[in-house]
This record gives sequence, C-alpha cells and structure tokens, in this order.
Amino acid sequence: MTESERPQPGPLYRWLVLIFLSLAMFGNYYVYDALSPLADVLKQQLGFSDSNIGLLQAIYSFPNIFTVVIGGVIIDRIGLRRSLMIFGVLCVIGPAITVSSSHLWVMATGRLVFGMGAESLIVAVTAAIARWFRGKELSFAFGLNLTVSRLGSFAALNSPTWARQAFAYWRWPFLIALAVSSLCVVGAAFYWGMEVHAEKTYHLGKVSTDKVVFADLFKFGASYWFIVALCVTFYSGIFPFQTFAVKFFIEAHGTSREFGGFLSSMLTAFAMVCTPLFGLFADRVGKRALLMMFGSLLLIPVYLMMAYTRVNLYVPMAMMGVAFSLIPAVMWPSVSYIVDSSKLGTAYGLMTMVQNIGLFGFNLLVGWANDFGHAGADNPAGYHLGMWIFSVLGFLGVFFAFLLRQREMGPQGHGLETITTATAAS
Repeated sequence: MTESERPQPGPLYRWLVLIFLSLAMFGNYYVYDALSPLADVLKQQLGFSDSNIGLLQAIYSFPNIFTVVIGGVIIDRIGLRRSLMIFGVLCVIGPAITVSSSHLWVMATGRLVFGMGAESLIVAVTAAIARWFRGKELSFAFGLNLTVSRLGSFAALNSPTWARQAFAYWRWPFLIALAVSSLCVVGAAFYWGMEVHAEKTYHLGKVSTDKVVFADLFKFGASYWFIVALCVTFYSGIFPFQTFAVKFFIEAHGTSREFGGFLSSMLTAFAMVCTPLFGLFADRVGKRALLMMFGSLLLIPVYLMMAYTRVNLYVPMAMMGVAFSLIPAVMWPSVSYIVDSSKLGTAYGLMTMVQNIGLFGFNLLVGWANDFGHAGADNPAGYHLGMWIFSVLGFLGVFFAFLLRQREMGPQGHGLETITTATAAS
C-alpha cells in the first residue's frame, strides 16, 4: 500500500498526540510562571529589586529575539519530533542552572537557556498541532492544548498554597520547577514514538524540509503582520503584569501571598476552561478578527481599575481572564489559514520572535517604572505608571485587531471571518 492509499489517523490517535504535546507544554508553562510567586521572597532573602526581578523574566525572552526564527527554520528543516526533543532538553538544562546559584547573573543565565528552549518548544508544538488538526478541529485542539499548558501556570502560581513550606527558602520552589521541567522531555519522547508509528501506518502528508530562504520572511502578507502586532501588544500587557502581579497585590491591595497567587492564577483558570470553548466557537462561526478585537477591548480598563479604585479584584481579573482565553484561542490558529503550510514553522517562529521583543522590553520597562515610582507597600501609587503602560497596550491591541478585520473583509482576505468547520468540510 502506497502512502497516499493509507488512511489518515483516526480521532483517538490524533487526540493522544495532543495529550503528549500538551504534557510537554505543562512543564514549560510551570517553569516560566514559577518566578512570579517568588518575587517578594527574592526581594527579602537575596535583596533583589523590581528591576532585578524584571531582568530575570525579561532575559527569558531575550535570546528568542534571535533564536525563535532559527527554531522555526530548524522545525521546517529537520522535522517536528527531533525539534521537540532538542527544545525539551534545553527546557530542563535552564532550570538546573537557575537553581544552582543565588547570584543574579547565574540565575539569569539559566532563565536565558530555558527561554531558548521554551519558546522554540512552543513553536514546535504549535506547528505539530497545525499538522495533525488542520482542516479538522484546529481551534478546539489549540484551545485544549492551551488548557493543559495553563494548568502548569495555574499550578505554579498557586504553589504558595499547595507547597507553602517550600517558600521558606528561595531555592526550594525552583527545585520543584526543575522536577516539573522533565515533562518537556517526556512529552517529546512520547510524541517521537507516535509520529514514527504514524508515518509507517497512516497518511500524514509531507513535512517540508526545503531550504528556507530568509527573504521569504518579508513576503508574509499584511494580515499576518497585523496578527503579529496584536500578538506582541496583547502578551506584553499580560505576562509582564503577571511578573509583578503577586507583589502588586500584596503591596498595593494588602493581600496574602497565597491569595495574590490565586488572583494571578485566575487568568489561567479562565483560560483552562474557556479557551477550548472559544476555539470551538471560532471553528463554528468564524469572525476571528472581530473576536480578537473584542478581547483586546476588555483589557483597556482593567489595569486602571486595579490602580485607582478599590473594586473587588475578582472583577478586573475575570475580565482579563476572558481576554486571555479568547484572543489566543483565535490568534494562533489564524496564522495557519494565511501562511503556506511549508513555511508554518518559520511563520510561528517569526511571530514568537516579535512577541519576545515585546516581553523583553516591557518586563524591563515595568520593572524600571516600579522602581522609578518607588512602588511598595508604603507607596502603592508607585505602581500607577506601570498600569498606564499596560492600558495603552490594550488600546493598541484593539487598533491592530480592527486593521486585521478591515483587511480580511476586503478582496485580499484569507477567510478568517468566514471559514468555519462547515465550510472547511465542504
């Protein structure tokens, strides 16, 4: 039987693949968010400033300004399973370096190495899901993957509750993160086995290993770049906020570390439940650019509500949670509709590169803004400048989503507003 005559993988096999991809992402997300609940501990025990803490989070993104596109090219050249394994191993080496020393620059080096692997791992997993689910339940599959991924974030942000005793010493939570990072390699190993078996048994379609011409990076259309712009503004408003969120809740609103971690994890809890549902909704109705515009609109008021009012913190965090569920569920799958499949790894890598420029810059900027304003328990108003920065990013997100919708409603659109599971099947 020739390859073209073989059956496609059945739903059960595809969903098993998704489980192991998501397992790797669970470990990835846990390690990234393990830093935030430790911010005040690092300040007390190691004398770190907000700028130091911002550096530890920003340095994660720095190498990806350069390496994620290379990671995308590696995926397109050597294939998904090898790429996943390489990036998964880096995700273990990084936390091992971070936990080995209390010196800022050694810890930062570990975060840098972890970032090199983690973001490229995300690109590889995204490309793998697109390969296995394109034309099927693509947005729903992305949503389920993000649910499991963010369960890792949820576990990390709530670690002051379930691992309370570990926070007596700064190194112990990092040791837990190192143990969880091993899931990146475990998930990659299982995926390797399942892909090898599938290539012998099923018709998967070919994976491009063509030479990638870097000039092609500049040939992606306007819709792609509007999505990239929305990506960088949206994530720069979410993740740098989470870097300082627990410390902000403790010092500006008088919460405990446990409750501050829970509030921050609300974003993750919403995403775990709602992202697959929003993905399923987008698969059914289309209107992807419109949905992204609505999600960005939700972000505009939430930071100022937390800075200037005493509104119940559940309200702005719930609004952020809806946005954090809606936009990623629609944004990442949209790329696969507007970029040729042979360049998908490169397209996701470029998008993640630009995203990391934003995360690197805004983690440093907000850390500086907090120190500039002398933010602390005795001066909660010192956080206001940083919160204004986040609100401006919400306005920019709405603007880029609007431009995307205008483009997609015109003659050069790719069907983001019209493609549904019904039209794809017909």
